[in-house]
Amino acid sequence: MTREMIIEQFLRQVKLGNHIIGVASGAGSTAKYAEQGGADFLLALNAGKFRQMGRSSLAAFLPFCNSNQMVLEFAFKEIKPVIKKIPVFFGLNATDPTINLENYIEQLKELHFEGINNFPTVGLIDGQYREALEEMGYSYDLEVEAIRIAHEKDLFTVAFVFDETQAKAMLLAGADIICIHLGFTAGGMLGAKKVLSLEVAKSKVQNILAVCDAIRPNVIKMIYGGPVKMPVDVQYMYSDTKLMGYIGGSSFERIPSEKSIVNITRAFKITGTLSEDDLMVKMLEGITKHYDYVHFLRRKLAVLFQSTW
Repeated sequence: MTREMIIEQFLRQVKLGNHIIGVASGAGSTAKYAEQGGADFLLALNAGKFRQMGRSSLAAFLPFCNSNQMVLEFAFKEIKPVIKKIPVFFGLNATDPTINLENYIEQLKELHFEGINNFPTVGLIDGQYREALEEMGYSYDLEVEAIRIAHEKDLFTVAFVFDETQAKAMLLAGADIICIHLGFTAGGMLGAKKVLSLEVAKSKVQNILAVCDAIRPNVIKMIYGGPVKMPVDVQYMYSDTKLMGYIGGSSFERIPSEKSIVNITRAFKITGTLSEDDLMVKMLEGITKHYDYVHFLRRKLAVLFQSTW
């Protein structure tokens, strides 16, 4: 898919009244099911692979692995082969001192990645460590440069931004999507414990959207992370803003897996040990989760009578 085709496809969704959905994935299975669920694009991020390993996304910012090599390995072998209809964007660590940005981005294009995203990003680092990185030249400016190079090579670009200044720089570099990053995602077993409130997050989003409207009103505008982890949170952020969509990582990959695997394991654990009273409680709980009550009762009663025959 060319950059022009992707932009046309995304804007068509917006015109139809839909929101654009991106899924940050670390495994082929998640990517495949996200595509079937209607995702519009995938981000291959090193944080996703660490989530698949049972680790927090924070691991993406420590020297456990070479980020670009890790992403290239799983994205090329696991994600690209199973994705048929939507683009895959490469999570590029632009501050990697061992690569030449121009040459590396050209290689990604030759490998048929449709675009890039600036991740891991210096934007999620602050304090003395951030200052030291910038003193050595490993700054957010390199991420802007990566987006500029990719844009010139006609690759699609998704820019994570954290404030108005960064948004302006990415807009001028030609970013196709300005995604306002609200921090590490809350929720679940490994989620961030300290995040912005939805109210503060929305105020931040509106300030950055104002910059977008002043420079390039037609740019695609999305959000990621922080307190926005459930559909109701996203709906709140959409209300009275010009947001066009949402990108999620933990929201699609980690949190649902945590819940479903824990629950199904517990269900199998207690199978065969339920008393008749316990079984009736489970039946009543199930009724509240189904619309076809008659069918549900018939099925459960058949199981009950068969077990007591």
